Amino acid sequence: MADERMLVTGGAGFIGSELTRQLVKAGAHVTVVDNLVNGKRENLEGCPSDQVEWVIADIRDESRMRQAMQGVKRVFHLACLGVRHSIHSPQENHEVNATATLKLLEVAREVGVGRFVYVSSSEVYGTTLSSPQSEKAPTFPSTIYGASKLAGECYTRAFHQTYDYPTVVVRPFNTYGPHCHHEGDCGEVIPKFMLRTMAGQPMVIFGDGTQTRDFTYVSDTASGILLAGSSKEALGETINLGQGQELRIVDLAREVAEVVGLSDAEILLDDPRPGDVPRLWADASKAREMLGYTPRVPLRQGLTNLKQWYLASDQTAEELLEQEVVHNWESETLNVEKRP
Repeated sequence: MADERMLVTGGAGFIGSELTRQLVKAGAHVTVVDNLVNGKRENLEGCPSDQVEWVIADIRDESRMRQAMQGVKRVFHLACLGVRHSIHSPQENHEVNATATLKLLEVAREVGVGRFVYVSSSEVYGTTLSSPQSEKAPTFPSTIYGASKLAGECYTRAFHQTYDYPTVVVRPFNTYGPHCHHEGDCGEVIPKFMLRTMAGQPMVIFGDGTQTRDFTYVSDTASGILLAGSSKEALGETINLGQGQELRIVDLAREVAEVVGLSDAEILLDDPRPGDVPRLWADASKAREMLGYTPRVPLRQGLTNLKQWYLASDQTAEELLEQEVVHNWESETLNVEKRP
């Protein structure tokens, strides 16, 4: 990828910024497209300006996207609105995650982009009858987010089948690490658990805590996306990216407490969240065999890295938690204003 021009939508976001850093390290020139609704400029601090070009735009702006894709070798499409957002704003979630993906595929093909990598989500599986989930498992998403990401997948695969356009679909499972989101409707379980424990506040579990997830450190997720973007064998394929380890949320809470150094940290059980699925556990054998994908950061090390990142922040855990919303799927709680 040295000296090639890449485009990363959502490149200032959590996973997108890590992917951008890895692309820069590989010698690529990266166009970062982000509207900075969820992404942050500071996520890419230190990246050389001669390798990173900013395009502050919404991916729904076709003319801006067409201009940004000129001369681009590969597109990595990560920009999206998340699962909790989809509960309070389903129409906008669909427009960004599904409709805009179709339009980006059209534009990328028209201007001659050499490969389109679509970053989907394990949420497309919904409540499946078997675990771990392989790529052959049925997809029954239980949220608008999961459904919209699945629609984006279908469009991406259809472009490969119908037009022989070079596309890849990757399905990351739950990702965590530095720059992860604790705030607003983007807030995820690990950063919320970590900051609450560091601040001496109880961790809140929705449901009984027996639901499971497969957690992967952000550098490992980004490296899998990068591999999918460079492998010839991956063209036309759909590939899981995960650690391959199932963990109950209540056990995650205990692990976070141990890492923070408060093994007796309080845990509160709240009502289940709408649309939550009981199990997400990656069968990542296809990624391992096809891409040579091997996650390198175990959970305890990743949690320790995240704690150290928070400790190095110029804001305390208490200050960061001012941006947290506990029930971050409720429009009344979030005081949601519709974005144009």
